[in-house]
Amino acid sequence: MESKSLVHVLLVSFPNQSHISSLLRLGKRLASKGLLVTFSTTENFGKLMRKANDITDELAPVGHGFIRFEFFQDGWDQDDPRRQIPDQYLAQLGVVGKQVIPQMVKNNAEQGRPVSCLINNPFVPWISDVATSLGLPSAMLWIQSCACFAIYYHYYNGLPFPDEEQPEIEVELPSMPLLKYDEVPSFLHPTTRYSFLRRAFSEQYKNLEKPFCILMDTFEELESEIIENMSKISPIKTVGPLFRNPKAPDSTIRGDLMKTDDCIEWLDTKPPSSVVYISFGSYAHLKQDQWEEIAYGLLNSGVSFLWVMKPPREGSGFELLVLPEGFLEKAGDKGKVVQWSPQEKVLAHPSIACFITHCGWNSSMETLTAGIPVIAFPQWGDQVTNAKYLVDIFKVGVRISRGETENTVIARDEIQKCLFEATVGPTAVEIKQNALKWKKAAEAAVAEGGSSDSNIQSFVDEVKRRSLSRSLTSPVVLQLGCQFAEVKSS
Repeated sequence: MESKSLVHVLLVSFPNQSHISSLLRLGKRLASKGLLVTFSTTENFGKLMRKANDITDELAPVGHGFIRFEFFQDGWDQDDPRRQIPDQYLAQLGVVGKQVIPQMVKNNAEQGRPVSCLINNPFVPWISDVATSLGLPSAMLWIQSCACFAIYYHYYNGLPFPDEEQPEIEVELPSMPLLKYDEVPSFLHPTTRYSFLRRAFSEQYKNLEKPFCILMDTFEELESEIIENMSKISPIKTVGPLFRNPKAPDSTIRGDLMKTDDCIEWLDTKPPSSVVYISFGSYAHLKQDQWEEIAYGLLNSGVSFLWVMKPPREGSGFELLVLPEGFLEKAGDKGKVVQWSPQEKVLAHPSIACFITHCGWNSSMETLTAGIPVIAFPQWGDQVTNAKYLVDIFKVGVRISRGETENTVIARDEIQKCLFEATVGPTAVEIKQNALKWKKAAEAAVAEGGSSDSNIQSFVDEVKRRSLSRSLTSPVVLQLGCQFAEVKSS
């Protein structure tokens, strides 16, 4: 099928690894259902994506549709110091985006690819304003859990949360377990270092009524009660886990910002359920002394391990972490350290026994879908809430840290103890059974006719319906209709 005959949607992502990964996964799902998808983010991140994933300007077939990439300049030089001031950069994105995205839509229309819907993720809420100004519908992809979606909603709508007078208050919300103060996303705390995120989410929630649909990278069976409750407030459709795409399982289109290291062949040499996988995502950053305690905890436990040590992003202000002297020699063939990994493939590998994770939502969904037990090592933001759910609600692991509010270094003995508990201890069998239960539920959700698959198809059908309705009421079509009526009457 010709790409120009397909309904066209434009996806605009905030320039961040986890945001890009999630929205691109949605793009591939939509393309597989027969849409033409254009994925866009800033050019400085586009360069990294091209280099790491061999992305070209050509249309890439995905399932029954196509995906293409079109990046935009954010208006600042690469070394501009204002990039490191989040509030200023978010504001700059909004100013530039409101100019370049309409032009992008216009250019695509002139090239025979009229855009029928705009889709954004958090931190670029102005996309719905752009869509409204262009007379286009918009949708938003929520890239955290529905539980976190509810937490922010109730926070911005005045329910009691930790404040300066009661910094350790417990939080009780509809359809949710009681949350201790350190299980609430940390940037909602009065003393947070990340108050800009609180303000950024505030802007998204102010615009919450503009998208006709809130797509969520979760699935109904995982968060059924809270999804049902929040669906009374917002038009939610669960579409996760997005990285599982049965219609295009071999799609190699990825959004990594650095090339993945080859580690699958090494995993192939290891026995089933024998390797501990350690990764703290694209943004979480541990201190050097904590890094060393993890290293010695691994050595003392005697387990095989695959450890992702991502170098700090240029200009981030973080120092390069190093392993203890002689660590790799002592680990020998039992250990492998890489800078970045193809995480979905790693977690799906039969040699993986458990996952020491920072509990970002992408990683949480990937490990739940792979049926892999976790050792929850959250740092900040929604990670602490995800850890609560992974351990206490989904019951797929053990918690080793309570995040930055704890402000302590987890000792090597505690790490060794948790490794034992998650893999071979008395509760390990129950944890693994729960993990496999969620794997089965996730696979059913994305299978043809499953809850998430049906929701994506429903969304695609609605986008097509709105596109057809818009084309039938366009000035050109109306003029042709009037001419036809005149000819018929004469």
